[in-house]
Amino acid sequence: MLYWLLYEKLYPFFHPFRIFRYLTFRTAFASLTALLIALFIGPWVIQKLREFQIGQFVREDGPKSHLKKSGTPTMGGILIVIAILLPTVLWADPSNPFVWVAVFSTLAYGAIGFADDYIKVVKRRSLGLTARAKLFWQGVAGAAVAISLVVLDQFKMFSTGLTVPFVKAWRPDLLWHWWPATIPQLALLAFVPFVLFVIFVLTLSSNAVNLTDGLDGLAIGCTIIAAGALAVLTYVSGHVVFADYLELQRMPMVGELTVFCGSMVGASIGFLWYNAHPAEVFMGDVGSLALGGAIGTVAILIRQELLLPFIGGIFLLEAVSVILQVGSYKLRNGKRIFKMAPLHHHFEQLGWNESKVIVRFWIGALVFALFALTTLKLR
Repeated sequence: MLYWLLYEKLYPFFHPFRIFRYLTFRTAFASLTALLIALFIGPWVIQKLREFQIGQFVREDGPKSHLKKSGTPTMGGILIVIAILLPTVLWADPSNPFVWVAVFSTLAYGAIGFADDYIKVVKRRSLGLTARAKLFWQGVAGAAVAISLVVLDQFKMFSTGLTVPFVKAWRPDLLWHWWPATIPQLALLAFVPFVLFVIFVLTLSSNAVNLTDGLDGLAIGCTIIAAGALAVLTYVSGHVVFADYLELQRMPMVGELTVFCGSMVGASIGFLWYNAHPAEVFMGDVGSLALGGAIGTVAILIRQELLLPFIGGIFLLEAVSVILQVGSYKLRNGKRIFKMAPLHHHFEQLGWNESKVIVRFWIGALVFALFALTTLKLR
């Protein structure tokens, strides 16, 4: 809104406001705004969560060292969502449709997480929504994002062609434009591969962040790194000169998502202030699902879904460790691969203290993110 008011409306009368047209300026101030919002309203949110007795339920089959965390305020992800969305609305161009797609996705997945957390708190149990219900609503939210992008594709504002790491020219298109449009019933099937792909990416991304959120500051620290990498990717994807030099798809409008990514970085740093070990508040599913949905959506909007496993490498490892553990337990008569899943609990069982696991996983996340950025030139 500040962009619209100060640049589009007041710039002709007061020329120093031209600074608001620069994306780097607005991204920096969006990040600072998000950080200050998180820092200043954090204590109030934590106090309200305590007043409403919204405390963390710790499962007895988890690490015994975590039992002392029982009762710590949870659902702090509400703070993260507020601190991301307010600066985005303030500093981003309100006429940019990609910003609103990212905002919608964050709200939608945050709402699913809120419902899950609310049921846990009210029912006083470790499970909220059933796995089937959670996956269903995640699929609905993913389908809504996909359909909005199909509409933008029809208006030539978005390209459904994938960017393949290490490859220059080959960009497979998941939207089957060759499908006969003369038969409406069949023409709708042209959208199916793209819609299913978007649902898969967003469901995997949101659940991966959710599974990583098991130690104080682990998930939010990895989010800071992933959001920072996405901020760089969105900026170069929307910059005509950089995009041409790096042979990326030309998408000038997605550059505005840099403001959204900057807000995510600032909000995450602010939340880490209260979530650092020993944590004063946990983000809960409302935070982890919202962040996972936001990260996955930005990757889809800049056509870097195939780079997402590196941008969020730790998130992927955590999700894969759970899949392998469950599969091994069911297929190998109760035998396990890891001492405990997700992966961070395995290292705790090996004797690493919590702080060591957190910092070393942050280092791993940074290595993954830096590798993702190097692929821009390795083509």
